[in-house]
Amino acid sequence: MLRARLPALAATLLLTMANALPSSGQTLRIAMTASDTPTTTGIPNNGGEGYRFLGFPAFDGLVDWDFTHPERIAGITPGLASGWKIDDNDRTRWIFTLRDGVKFHDGTPVTVDAVIWNLQRLYDEKSPQFDAPASAIVRSFVNMLDRWEKIDDRSLAIYTKSPFSFFPYMIPTLLIVSPTRWEKSGRSWAEFGKAPAGTGPFRITKVVPGQLVEMSRNEDYWDQNRIPKLAKLVLVPMPEATTRLAALRAGQVDWIEVPPPDAIPSLKAAGFHISLWPYPHVWPYILNMTEGSVFHDKRLRQALNYAIDRDAVANFLNGTAKPSYGVFPPDNPDFGKPEQHYGYAPDKAKALLKEAGYGPDHPVKAKVMISTSGSGQMMPLPMNEIIQQQAKPIGFDLDFDVVDWGTMLVVKRSAPTAPASHGVDALNNSLGFADPASMFRYFSATSFSPNGINWGHYSEPRVQGLLDQAQQSFDIEQQTELLANAHAIVVDDAAWAFIVHDLNPRAMSPKVKGFQPAQSWYQDFTKVTVE
Repeated sequence: MLRARLPALAATLLLTMANALPSSGQTLRIAMTASDTPTTTGIPNNGGEGYRFLGFPAFDGLVDWDFTHPERIAGITPGLASGWKIDDNDRTRWIFTLRDGVKFHDGTPVTVDAVIWNLQRLYDEKSPQFDAPASAIVRSFVNMLDRWEKIDDRSLAIYTKSPFSFFPYMIPTLLIVSPTRWEKSGRSWAEFGKAPAGTGPFRITKVVPGQLVEMSRNEDYWDQNRIPKLAKLVLVPMPEATTRLAALRAGQVDWIEVPPPDAIPSLKAAGFHISLWPYPHVWPYILNMTEGSVFHDKRLRQALNYAIDRDAVANFLNGTAKPSYGVFPPDNPDFGKPEQHYGYAPDKAKALLKEAGYGPDHPVKAKVMISTSGSGQMMPLPMNEIIQQQAKPIGFDLDFDVVDWGTMLVVKRSAPTAPASHGVDALNNSLGFADPASMFRYFSATSFSPNGINWGHYSEPRVQGLLDQAQQSFDIEQQTELLANAHAIVVDDAAWAFIVHDLNPRAMSPKVKGFQPAQSWYQDFTKVTVE
């Protein structure tokens, strides 16, 4: 059995600190699931939660996420670039035109030279501003970027290594910061992070590492429709769910990510609002496909998928998740038509194990790395306990390597055979599918970690061929057909153990108004108010 409890002293300190946060006026105080404050240098760590709170609110990319259509998965919209297009004569060349008149929070203009300086920060190891931690985060997603060139004072070209039609969906993670502020920070990213300058609707105005980050409204934001209604947004790391719950009930914060599922009925009864909304997210086991892992055997991978009672996991989460039968939900056009439907089927799981020489008397021993908390991880400790108990009588002896969320993110970008991976057979890392390139990131051989985030090193020639065709196609219908066919093979291959889709639960005070959840890992805080 797994147990992870924040020591009482640490919990008390967190609550004391939260209680000291300003509550007057238009200030929204949010308790995150992160165990630390995400980095504030413009390329935040802590995964999707880091980008949600300390990425997109304070910084823009050339392309931004579009939160204006909550009825569908969020698409993309012009950001610092007013537009972009592919060069019809060279389909590796994307031309971006900068928006006029945009300034960084320090008052300096956003120029083509500033954008190129940021690209050098992430991709040119010889540049003075090269930032290795930020580079590792971005390159794990955007590993197809090749080079760039300045066309004129308002436009630049960015080249991909091969035609990659999904490229505009990749570069929102390339958030742009002020070169001038970095120079004035002594050319130190650590110093820059104490008083950063981006272009976003919020400015980062106070950083207390490990305790809180405060952001203030940017009155001069370039998009007048997204100037925040809030005066301040305060972010507090609280990895322990019960600590977040206590802070909300005591009025020490206004909003918590991932409330404990068993507390939801009482929160509703007390007048708190529970926000649930589907979003592109899956909570799987990424299976190690290398030859030394037990999951190199397809029969064992399929057996594990049939051994998991997804409905029981979803019921434990009190309606904040739904069963997953693939990367995508079955109603997603990219789901395809797989032959395998991984409902709970213990007899089928046992038959597959028996065929491979295993069973309850000779169980499959597998080690799974899981986290104590973190972005999109929901309730990882009890959820994994449930799966462990479900799989044991069928013939799986699951052992857990419990790490913090920051360690998990490093492992995801490491090879499964690297020392950082601790020799595990699977990684319980929640992942998103916000854009058409998701399948490329997770299942292409060109995305093998450490050059991408295909941690399990899944490689299948038919899938690779379909993904190659999809990324080179600029016809949306053809892209969808190719991706759906690739996904069907991935499901039948049981590349992952598919468990649940998160419904993005958060609980908030009735004083919080105006929040409309987007179908995205990221959210728009500019319309929120606090009474």
